[in-house]
Amino acid sequence: MSRLRDRFASFRPALAGIATMFRSEPNARIHAAAAVAVGGLCLWLRVPIAGVALVVFAVALVFTAEAINTSIEALSDRVSSETDPKIARAKDAAAGAVLFAAIGAAVVGFLVLGPPLWRVIAG
Repeated sequence: MSRLRDRFASFRPALAGIATMFRSEPNARIHAAAAVAVGGLCLWLRVPIAGVALVVFAVALVFTAEAINTSIEALSDRVSSETDPKIARAKDAAAGAVLFAAIGAAVVGFLVLGPPLWRVIAG
């Protein structure tokens, strides 16, 4: 039983990191609001499970990129509070990764939700 408890305890740091990301990063909260809205649309439009799976994967990718970006920013700020071109480049690349993921998620959302939403709108 203690091994199972140890397994569950190993998730605490990860959950704390996720909580920190949502508390410290306004964009993470925006992504969360968008994910809830898209999830609601999937339910309302009765999107097939394959489409829902694509949306879930896209949302997970955005949150993963956001978490990595948050980590890089925190470590960079800890390493140096001064402006450093190499640190700026790392931060910009991490922010770009979030942007790529968000654009990809928007495209997935459009492809999955667009046709059923159009059918509802067109009547």
